[in-house]
Amino acid sequence: MRVLVKHENHQPTNSFKVRNALSALSALPPDRRRAGVVAATRGNHGLGLAYAGRLLETPVTICVPVGNNPEKNRAIRDLGAQLVEEGGSYDDSVAVMEHIARQRGLTPIHSTNNAAVIAGAATITLEAFRQAADMGHSIDAVVVAVGGGSQAVGAMTVLRRLHPAARVFGVQAERASAIYESWRAGRPVIHPAADTFADGIATRCPYELTFDALREGLAGFVLVSEAELAAAVRLMIRTTHNLAEGAGAAGLAGLLKLADDLRGATVLIVLSGSNIDQHTLRRVMCEY
Repeated sequence: MRVLVKHENHQPTNSFKVRNALSALSALPPDRRRAGVVAATRGNHGLGLAYAGRLLETPVTICVPVGNNPEKNRAIRDLGAQLVEEGGSYDDSVAVMEHIARQRGLTPIHSTNNAAVIAGAATITLEAFRQAADMGHSIDAVVVAVGGGSQAVGAMTVLRRLHPAARVFGVQAERASAIYESWRAGRPVIHPAADTFADGIATRCPYELTFDALREGLAGFVLVSEAELAAAVRLMIRTTHNLAEGAGAAGLAGLLKLADDLRGATVLIVLSGSNIDQHTLRRVMCEY
């Protein structure tokens, strides 16, 4: 099996989320960009939007749950966005985002339920496909973390056009498995909580714009434990010398579970974030 790692880390955020944010902001009429946007996040979507907002001179408000990663919070503020800390989960922050959008006349930029965000996510697979071709390879499969599903749906969209035989596999954390269970059941399943150190994929429900595509297009879906996510972070550091947060290493964790099925294939995984705080990194390296 040949593994291609698409490196999407770019400080202070990662370029995957900057792509999504620039796509979403560029799709807005100028007057709505000037009025400002609001988003909910556990960190990376907010970082990408704050960065893109600074580039395009768009006021950005970011909603995060109470107790969110303090280093991500600080980075969002440092990029010039207003930070609102309210609620106990990402989905609570979505409700706060919607309230602020109505109250202040801002445009909400959902991290998944936004066609332009999904289009931005698709550029990762498009770019990786072209880079692989330049190296003489054809991508046979993509193993991708699923928080809301934008990256997976983007991959399926690109590969359906360029290489229909390629397969896309989703990965979720066992402790945030609502979309996996929805995929298995063929209907939306909502969880009361999503308790994983991989906060970038800590969602409690499927989303309208991606669920049907995930249900119809994924070749498979696997769950990974907290210990498996931590092992993938350590393996990424040891073998590539790249730091990945839990969500960023989820593709690798899923690939390790799918190794027998993908033997002999050329597989793409995306390192889609390195924003792990010191406390969590210490636990990952020493406790799991």
